[in-house]
Amino acid sequence: MIKTTATRRRGRIFPEVQWTYEQKAEQEAESEAFYQRCYPIFDRVKSELIVTHHNWFIAIEPDSEEYFIDRDLEIASLQCREKQPGKLHYTFRINESGACGSI
Repeated sequence: MIKTTATRRRGRIFPEVQWTYEQKAEQEAESEAFYQRCYPIFDRVKSELIVTHHNWFIAIEPDSEEYFIDRDLEIASLQCREKQPGKLHYTFRINESGACGSI
């Protein structure tokens, strides 16, 4: 008796999105423009928050200039989404560079 097994497909279930060079460049330009709108707000409040909330996270919504801080990245982001539904926000870490991670 020969036992056969079905070969399982490996990999992604959904097809991968293929972006053109122009689409990728446009997305990167939009991301950079959004960052440039958020960074001045972060830079303005960083000096006062770094003393009391060093290495916490700050989620900034640039249109209203509101920001939300918490030790947990997800909570800061959630607070911003609850207060400003449907709006994008940018998250920084409250430290000298504003970077949320390290390489």
